[in-house]
Amino acid sequence: MDGKLMIKLDILSDPICPWCYIGKTQLDKALAKHPNHPFVIEWHPFQLNPEMRSRGMDRRTYLETKFGGKENAVRVYGRIAEAAEAAGLMLNLGAIDRTPNTLNAHRLIHWAGIENRQTRIVTLLFEAYFEKGLDIGDTDVLVQIAETAEMDGDTVRRLLEGDADAQDIRDRDAHARERGVTGVPTFLVAQQHVLPGAQPPELWEKVIEELMAAAGDNPVH
Repeated sequence: MDGKLMIKLDILSDPICPWCYIGKTQLDKALAKHPNHPFVIEWHPFQLNPEMRSRGMDRRTYLETKFGGKENAVRVYGRIAEAAEAAGLMLNLGAIDRTPNTLNAHRLIHWAGIENRQTRIVTLLFEAYFEKGLDIGDTDVLVQIAETAEMDGDTVRRLLEGDADAQDIRDRDAHARERGVTGVPTFLVAQQHVLPGAQPPELWEKVIEELMAAAGDNPVH
């Protein structure tokens, strides 16, 4: 141990959740300003659509069904686009043709965690879906993302073609709901303090500064 303060930051997220991408971007800004931040980050599964068919569905149909018609869908995503732009993101929402089932994306995030590549994979999934319009429920797309993060593509493909860890992901999702999580992103600081939603960088900076000040000369490992 080098005496560095280490505090767990658990993040429940879904890679097709725009607010999760915005929330991660806001957090990243604060972390960049505090490179000695104490957070040890772990990403956890939460599917916005756990009952989604395995091959996903047409994006327009999904949005209009979820939000009660085209007008409401346009209104909701107009607000999302504004919030994303304010955070410095340029989402290419028009490029998204399908809303995927994200079980396999969550499996990939889980395997990436074993190799300490979780945040890299999460970032690539967000970029693939929201900026490139790629179907992140597609095995070929997921393998390409894995290889970009320097994971072994053949191994990932073999795992995806089976059901390894699929039930574990479902169980962890269900456990989060049992504990009261109803939406994402949800951030859990030090397994004690819950911060729901896409929080501004200023709030994260304050949290980081308060945690480091509170630790003082008594770092927690």
